[in-house]
Amino acid sequence: MNDIIYVGRHALTMSVINHFHESWEMIYCTGGSGVLKFEDSVMPYGEDSVAVIPPMTPHRNESEGGFTNIHVNMVDSTLPYKEPLVLQAGKDGHLRHAFSAAYYYYSNSDIFRSTVLPIYGQLLTATVQAMAARDMPSDVVQQIANHILKNYPDVNYDLNAYLQSIPFNPEYLRKMFKSEMGMTPRQYLTDKRLENAARSLNIFGSGANISEIARLSGFSEPLYFSRLFKKKYGVSPKNYTPDNLDPPFKDSDETKFIL
Repeated sequence: MNDIIYVGRHALTMSVINHFHESWEMIYCTGGSGVLKFEDSVMPYGEDSVAVIPPMTPHRNESEGGFTNIHVNMVDSTLPYKEPLVLQAGKDGHLRHAFSAAYYYYSNSDIFRSTVLPIYGQLLTATVQAMAARDMPSDVVQQIANHILKNYPDVNYDLNAYLQSIPFNPEYLRKMFKSEMGMTPRQYLTDKRLENAARSLNIFGSGANISEIARLSGFSEPLYFSRLFKKKYGVSPKNYTPDNLDPPFKDSDETKFIL
């Protein structure tokens, strides 16, 4: 079953407040760039990126320069993903045209909705799964990512030593990792540490001990941690209050559940 239940557009938009859907959501970025923020991860996207978000997954969308998109909500039991993902569509425009067509048919008569939209639901689902299979990381890249995820809270974790232990040239590994994951192993390590710190700050609030959170997230220097945190989230750890950062929000998408 690949039934499209809603298709909408965002004109130039700076942010979308934290929310979730009971259905699957696919978002095609038609212009600009930004980040999708989830409870435990941050995923950047740009023009021709496609985000796939499972049901009941809280998320918000933020951009410094603004973004435009087409977003599709779908009841689908065939997609296998338990976590959100961001994929990069080709520049040939075929997938963009499919999203645009889905919006056109959704916006027209009920006849089109009942007869044509399910076809586009199947097309989008099949295309996304093919793209995800194409973009799956290789075994060695997945091995590096898993090792980082297991060890990032350790302030004594030596990523360079670990990379040296793999029977590949470390520079080759760095380039391979960046090609498949969009960032170097070092950047991936730092990103996971910052995400852990943000989760901790969200839990402990204003009473958090910044130095302790930095240490438990893998940072040995609180000042260095604070600089990196502010660069990523736009505020210092001391002032990080994600529940208060969302601007007023208006949207016609009735499938959203605002948090």
